[in-house]
Amino acid sequence: MTLISGTTVAEKVLEECRRDIAALAAEGKKPGLAVILVGDDPASRAYVRSKDKKCRDLGLHSVKLELPASTTQEELLAHVETLNRDPAIHGILVQSPPPKHIDEAAIVRAIDPAKDVDGFHPVNVAKLALEDPTGFVPCTPLGCQRLLIEAGISTQGANAVVVGRSMIVGKPMALLLMAKGPGGDATVTIAHSRTRDLAAVTRQADIIIAAIGRPEFLRAEHVKEGAVVIDVGINRVEAPETEKGYKLVGDVAFDEVAAKCSAITPVPGGVGPMTIAMLMANTIKACRLAQA
Repeated sequence: MTLISGTTVAEKVLEECRRDIAALAAEGKKPGLAVILVGDDPASRAYVRSKDKKCRDLGLHSVKLELPASTTQEELLAHVETLNRDPAIHGILVQSPPPKHIDEAAIVRAIDPAKDVDGFHPVNVAKLALEDPTGFVPCTPLGCQRLLIEAGISTQGANAVVVGRSMIVGKPMALLLMAKGPGGDATVTIAHSRTRDLAAVTRQADIIIAAIGRPEFLRAEHVKEGAVVIDVGINRVEAPETEKGYKLVGDVAFDEVAAKCSAITPVPGGVGPMTIAMLMANTIKACRLAQA
């Protein structure tokens, strides 16, 4: 069984980013990323901090806007519009989820598609479906595809099952896997909470992408011998025996599933590091496209 290290692959992606940033700097250009956080959700705050730190480590121009939970829809839209007009900003990201009174879909639509480095704007969703390389792909599925490529796992003609149908992971992941080219050309099934006899579906898979948001949901009976499993989930579960009182687990019951796999990602240290690395890569791409 091969353990696919997202930490190792993410560092390779970031090294590519450093070279790209140096090349842009030689042309007098500097990629800029703005991250907006509304409210004080601890997990979101930690994630925004990590994005800001990675930007600064790489030498990107980083703007971090931390707004109170009382921020109105109109105020947030005004901030987005200011960033849309700022030539020093090439990528805009509004941390999800915002407070309940914010219409997140409307905020996403307000972001200039050319600066939508999260890949959630309808224009970029359409470009992904059309296999238009000028679009932006959501960072997590893009990272999953890169993990498969770097691990030398052939997707061409493979039966791939994506468990989960969100616009953040499941649907774009399916589009990437069925697209033409490296990391694509697979035969793809999307399964979800309403799928009948899920285990019978996933047992047909050569490659499983687990993104259902339920801790340790996929068990040994869901996986055939020799399958490849990419675990997108990251869930905090109680663990009184640990110092923190909790531990992080994926959507896959790692120990029992790993025993049947030819390759699998761990949690943590699998897909997680790839998400931020691909965000940096998308921001650099946005900077290049803006200068084209």
